[in-house]
Amino acid sequence: MKIADNLLQNKKILLAVTGSIAVYKSLELVRLFVKAGAEVRVVMSASAKKFITPLTFETLSNNKVLDDSNEDWSSDFNHIKITQWADLMVIAPATANTVAKLANAIADNILLQSALAFSGMKILAPSANTNMLQNPITQANFKMLGIANYTILETQTKELACKTVGDGAMAEPQDIFLQSARELLKDEFWADRRVIVTGGGTIEKIDDVRYLSNFSSGKMASALATALYLKGADVNLIATRFDNDLPLNMHKIDVESSAEMLEYLIDSIRIAKKPKLSKPTLVRDEHIHLIEKKPYLFMAAAVSDYIPEFTQDGKLKKEILGESWSLTLKKNRDILSSIDKKDITVIGFKAEMDALSAIDNAGTMLKEKNLDAVCLNILEDSSSFGSDTNAIEFITKDEVVTLPKQDKLSISFEIVANAKELQE
Repeated sequence: MKIADNLLQNKKILLAVTGSIAVYKSLELVRLFVKAGAEVRVVMSASAKKFITPLTFETLSNNKVLDDSNEDWSSDFNHIKITQWADLMVIAPATANTVAKLANAIADNILLQSALAFSGMKILAPSANTNMLQNPITQANFKMLGIANYTILETQTKELACKTVGDGAMAEPQDIFLQSARELLKDEFWADRRVIVTGGGTIEKIDDVRYLSNFSSGKMASALATALYLKGADVNLIATRFDNDLPLNMHKIDVESSAEMLEYLIDSIRIAKKPKLSKPTLVRDEHIHLIEKKPYLFMAAAVSDYIPEFTQDGKLKKEILGESWSLTLKKNRDILSSIDKKDITVIGFKAEMDALSAIDNAGTMLKEKNLDAVCLNILEDSSSFGSDTNAIEFITKDEVVTLPKQDKLSISFEIVANAKELQE
C-alpha cells in the first residue's frame, strides 16, 4: 500500500536503538519515517554502536546521533531537552537487558535516561533469544511496561541470530512504522471506537473449481481500514481480498461468499454495539470504566447481485454439459438492506459507469437502504478496478462533497474526516 509522503509531516520521532543484531532493521525504520515526512533523531546505547556506527543513522536522518559520549547541556542535545522535543519515542530494537532496566526505572546510560524522562507513549520492539524472551522475569517486565505508557510490539518466530528457530525476532520495520503512525495520528473521536469495513468482490461457487465474482480488488477497503486504524479505531476488516502491508494486529476476517460475509457481518455488528472496557492504567481507579462510542460500518465490498441457484459438488464435466450450458442464477440477498442499522452509522459504497445518472442512483441507494452516507465512485472502465488511486463523491441527505482523485490511503483519510461529521 502506498504511504503518502506527508503522512507524518511535522511529527518528531526519537528513535532509541540498543545492542542487538536487529539494529540493522532500524535503518529501514528511519527511512520509512523520513519518507513519510517525519523528523527523526536517534539515541544509541554503547552496545548498539558495536553493530552500526552513528554515522549511518546520521546520514539517513540528517540529524546528529545522541550517545553517552556527546551529551551537550548548552543546547537541546541532552536526554531532557531531546525528549521534550519528541512527539513519540520508539525503542527498536529493545534487548532483554534494556527491557529489564526500563521496567525497574534504571537509568545507567543516556538511552535509558531518555526513556525515563519521556512522559509520552513509547513504542517498544523487543529483540532477544527465545529463552531470554520467555523467561518469567522478562514476561513480568513486559507486563509492568504495558501499564506504564509503553506499547509492546509482538516478536516474530523465525531463525534467530543464534541459529535456532524460535520466538524473539524483532517486528518488521513496516509494522513498527504503522504502530508508530497510529500513535501519532490518533484522534480521540476514533480512539477505541469499533469500526467494521467490508471489502473485495464476493466469490460465489458454481462447483468446486468454478465461481462467479467481479473485478473488485479490495484495495479501497484495505486503505480505508488502514486509515481508520491509524486514527485509533478498533477495526475489523471483513474481506475477500486484502492489500499488502496491512497493520499486523488489525483484526481481519477472510471470507469468500456473500452468505459467509453476511454471517460474519451480523456477528461483528452485534459485538460492535457492546460497550468496551477501558484499558488498565498504572494507577488503578476503583471503578471499571466502559467505553461507549457509536460504531461505524463502511460497506465497501462488491457483493454479487446474482448467485448460482444450485452449487454443485465436485467438478462439472464439459463432456456431460455438452456444447452449450445454461447457468441458472437467482437474485442475491441485499446485505445492506437486511442488516440491523440501529445504533450504528452505516456508509455504503457504490460504483457507477454512467456519470449522468450516478448521483441520482447514489441518492436512491442512500434513501432506500436507510444509509447515513454513500461513497460514489464513478468508473471510467473495468481497468479502474485495482488501481492505486480513486475519486469519491461523499453523499449525504444534505450535501455532496467531492473528494478529488488521489492515492487510496489519502482519500481514505478524507472519507474518515467526512464520516466523523455524521456523528458530530
